[in-house]
Amino acid sequence: AKDAVRLTVLRLLKTAVKNRLVDLCRPGGTLDDAEMLDLIIKEGKQRQDSIEQYTSAGRQDLADKEAAELAVIQGYLPKPLTEEELTALIDATIAEVGATSVKEMGKVMGVASKRLAGQADGKDISAKVRELLG
Repeated sequence: AKDAVRLTVLRLLKTAVKNRLVDLCRPGGTLDDAEMLDLIIKEGKQRQDSIEQYTSAGRQDLADKEAAELAVIQGYLPKPLTEEELTALIDATIAEVGATSVKEMGKVMGVASKRLAGQADGKDISAKVRELLG
């Protein structure tokens, strides 16, 4: 479709998948869904970091290029949760784990992080868990 940005992003993701397979000692293999989601999230975070660095360095042209790539990458991620949905899911996780204090935050984070992968940022999950347990 002559979409140069999408083509670039797909090539970057393909290369990242190949590199990840080599790191896992599975050349020629495949990634499962969780590994693929993790890889796409990582690539998105790299783009976000690059945007911040380019903007602070006054290179808006490069920041715009990274932003366009980030928009394409986000199209392959699950829809982000709203504040209300995040609160409800973390409440359910706290009840499931049986946590009652901030001391048990680790147990809640372990379950919540896996359950909400790709739908919420780890910092947001952590802040919400701390808020609800505190």
